[in-house]
Amino acid sequence: MSDQHPRGVDARSRRQVFLSMAAAFLASHPARAFAQRPLNLVVPFAPGGIADITARPLAISLGKELGEPVVVQNRAGGGGSVGMAQVARLRGDSSALLMALSSIVVIPEADKILGRRPAYELSQFSPIALVTADPTVLVVKAESKWQRLEDLLRDAKAKPDEITCSSSGLYGTTHLAQAMLWQSAKVDVRHIPYLGGGPSLTALLSGEVDVTVQAPGTVAQLLKAGRVRLLATWGAERLAAFPDLPTLREQGYDVEFYIWTALYAPAGLPENRLAKLRDAAQNAVNSREFTAAMSAANTPIRFMQGAKLERYLDQEQRRLAAVVKKIGKVE
Repeated sequence: MSDQHPRGVDARSRRQVFLSMAAAFLASHPARAFAQRPLNLVVPFAPGGIADITARPLAISLGKELGEPVVVQNRAGGGGSVGMAQVARLRGDSSALLMALSSIVVIPEADKILGRRPAYELSQFSPIALVTADPTVLVVKAESKWQRLEDLLRDAKAKPDEITCSSSGLYGTTHLAQAMLWQSAKVDVRHIPYLGGGPSLTALLSGEVDVTVQAPGTVAQLLKAGRVRLLATWGAERLAAFPDLPTLREQGYDVEFYIWTALYAPAGLPENRLAKLRDAAQNAVNSREFTAAMSAANTPIRFMQGAKLERYLDQEQRRLAAVVKKIGKVE
């Protein structure tokens, strides 16, 4: 019998032949090489903002719960609308989730005001869970001449549209928050939009703008290092992490606002997949690793699911849409 006949190939040779054939197959069929592709957690903002800070530890805990890799993908632009629209188009696709901010419920309204087709509709998403809710804070550099909110507002009244304030994007969360304050105080402050909370904070630190609005977690370390000063919080009560920081209501302005983060899936997923995602999200948010990460970032967890979450999102959509309508058309 010839040594080259297949039946004469020993076990080791057969294994080598099999591996060679498998390698050739996978090289020519890359999609099948990774049957379990990573689950992308899309953050529709640049790195460094509260959505990104929340998404990264959540992705680790969520991956453990689901038994599949979860990879954060930053997709910035349009105040969050670019990344949100990307996930909205994935109807029935289980390969992506969205870590959205509260701006998700108002961008369709803003698009209508701007006279353009909405980038997405809320019906294109399935809410999985509310994860955090953080009142915004008003931030200036430590060397700023403004020691208190009233100092800033006095100058804003004397110099309309000269003071600049950055945000995470046009009609985004921190744009809405500051608009509510400027409207209540009857001052004109020039709004400068960026591609997320991180870049808008960098703009303050580099001197590109005079003021910024941020989630407390994004400025906690800068405050500790003496690089920034906080003038107010939009919360209903003072923040536990910053007990000396007065609320806007304490200072005479009937304004309250929270940057919340929520996990969404594309609409059209099978109910068993949605149930699995919701269970995994609950366990991930309650995990020791995630709670420790949020505590370190001074970001309060506010978990919510089901009918209660649906009611909350409906209320927020109506409340924030009214703010957008008052802002009007700006480009």
